[in-house]
Amino acid sequence: MSDKGPKELDPRWTAQVTDEMMDEIRAKAVDGKVTCPVLRKYAETSGVPYKVAGAAADMAGIRVHNCDLGCF
Repeated sequence: MSDKGPKELDPRWTAQVTDEMMDEIRAKAVDGKVTCPVLRKYAETSGVPYKVAGAAADMAGIRVHNCDLGCF
């Protein structure tokens, strides 16, 4: 376990997050988690940068797992 505390969110990305984005990501999550490929696909189909999708997941309380590329 890490003692880093809560993840700091970059305001450049969080400013672009909408409630609808967070709801859509929550709907894709299983047990509070979403895989990296699912979140990447969401970003691509929604036309948002990976960083914005990642910020939306963070703000929605969704953890990203199985991340191979380090996008989130």
